[in-house]
Parts: sequence; structure tokens; C-alpha cells
Amino acid sequence: MRVLVTGADGFVGRHLCRFLEEAGDLVFPVCGNARPDGSAGARAAVVDVRDAQAVQAAVAAARPDAIVHLAAISHVVQSHAEPTATFQINTLGALNVCLAAKVSASRPRVLLVSSGEVYGAVAAGELATEDTPFSPVSPYAASKIAAEMIGSQFARSYGMPVVRARPFNHLGAGQASTFAIPSLARQVNEARKSASRATIWVGDLDPIRDFSHVRDVVAAYRLLLERGVSGEAYNVCSGKERSIRSVLDELVELAAVSVDVKVDPSKLRAADIPRLVGSAAKLRALGWEPRLTVRDALQDLLDEPAPRRDRSEQHAID
Repeated sequence: MRVLVTGADGFVGRHLCRFLEEAGDLVFPVCGNARPDGSAGARAAVVDVRDAQAVQAAVAAARPDAIVHLAAISHVVQSHAEPTATFQINTLGALNVCLAAKVSASRPRVLLVSSGEVYGAVAAGELATEDTPFSPVSPYAASKIAAEMIGSQFARSYGMPVVRARPFNHLGAGQASTFAIPSLARQVNEARKSASRATIWVGDLDPIRDFSHVRDVVAAYRLLLERGVSGEAYNVCSGKERSIRSVLDELVELAAVSVDVKVDPSKLRAADIPRLVGSAAKLRALGWEPRLTVRDALQDLLDEPAPRRDRSEQHAID
């Protein structure tokens, strides 16, 4: 399968490209910025997804069987600070990808990657399903809802094979330390090197989230390219809830360190979601099963030699 991946230079994009290549697919990475280390691959194209002509040219050159659209501003705090840029990249970018696919001779399947954040808060004891009403609390979530509606309209109006994925939080190697769990992992790693008891600076540790390993998430994306029903949305999540506090406790345990925990007011959000947990029953019905654990992802983060600083990350808590 020939697969064009936007956002190929981001956290999830790098994992997805590697997964697709290992599956035998021919991957055409599209990056938002040139990578001087060449890690995006020899076929990588540098394209601003806000540029409709550039997106169409990249799709025409690749002649893909499928497109996975990952490129986005996904840092929630950044979306509050830069709402216009968030909608331009996340919503206009999705429109441009759908327009390019519509006129492509190869008629590719399109996987639009949205977010579980579109649901907002989920009540205790409940799981968000694909039928749960949208309740966005950030420009990021609102922009993803708008992008989803574009994909849904293209599927209905033009018969295009467009599938929507709603991943919840995911973790793994290569994730930027501007996000909460990688930031905690970096601080815990620094505590390993400290001769005295170290201090970990945190935001709110009480929010509850649904975490998955990034490698299970990209496996879900490929499955959705093969088996996802056009026009439908699919949650990508574990169905298990974890507080940020419990994740920090596990990081400290894995690293075998003793730390003091203090709140950094700059890390607190003005508006946050207290609990967000989903059901992946619809995805599991297609044959998806997670193979890795949150503990595996945390160990991957602790094993990294240095923090990553990409701004093109997907769907993590900052």
C-alpha cells in the first residue's frame, strides 16, 4: 500500500512511518519543516498544510492508496494562546487534504486523526463512545471537531472513503518534554543523577486520563486504513483510567528514586478536563487489541538519552 503521511516529522508520525514500512507499505512522508538529520526519509516533502496547492501537488506526486492526516497543533495550552493558527492548521489543513484526495487520480482512503478531547469531560464511571456528544473546552478540540465535520461531509457528499480516528492520550519514545508525562519522565531521569533528594515540579496531578502506548495507536491507524468504514469515527483508547499522580508514582518506582513533589503554578491550566476515558469497543470489533502497556511506554520514556522538543506532537496532556 502506498501511504502518504502528513505530520511525519512529529512524535506519532515517526512511529507511524516506521510501523508502515515494517508492514511492507511504501511511505511518503510529508513534514511541516525540513529535518536536517534526514530522519523523515529520502522521500519526505516539506509542505505547509495551509497551502492547498502544495498539498495537492504532494498528493499528486505520491499517488497514494491512502492518506493519514496527522499534521496539527496539538498542544492544548498553545491552542489557547494561538487559536487562529490552531484553526488554520488543524481545520483548514484537513480541508486541504480532503480536497487534494478528492481530485487525486488514485482516489485514496483518508484517515483524519482527531482526538478524544472532542468529548470534553466524562462523568465518573462512564466511558466516552463515538456517540457521546461533543463538548470542547479548548480551541484544539473545537478545531478537531470542525476537521471531523469536513471529513464527514466529504464522505456523504462525494462518496469519498474518509475515516475519522479519535485517539485518547498516548505515550512513548520521542515525545516532546513540553507535554506532562514526558516532562515528568525527564525530571525523574534528572533525579537519578542528583546526589541529593530531587524536586519534581508538577501541574495538577488529579486529572484522570486514558493512556495507550503509541505503538498500539499507530497499529490502530493502519487497521483503520484497511477496515474502517467510510464516514465513521473510531475511538483509539484503552478504556482504563489513570490519574496523572499514579503515572508519576510509577515513573518514580521504575527509576528507583526518592523525590519531593511541588506544584509549579505556571503548569496549571485555566480550563482542564477532570476525567476523560473512552471505549474502544467499536475499534476492537475490527480486530484491534493493545499489545503494550502504559508501563512499557513509561520505561521507553525513561530510557531516552535526552528529551525531544518537537512542537508537532499528537494528543498528549501538557
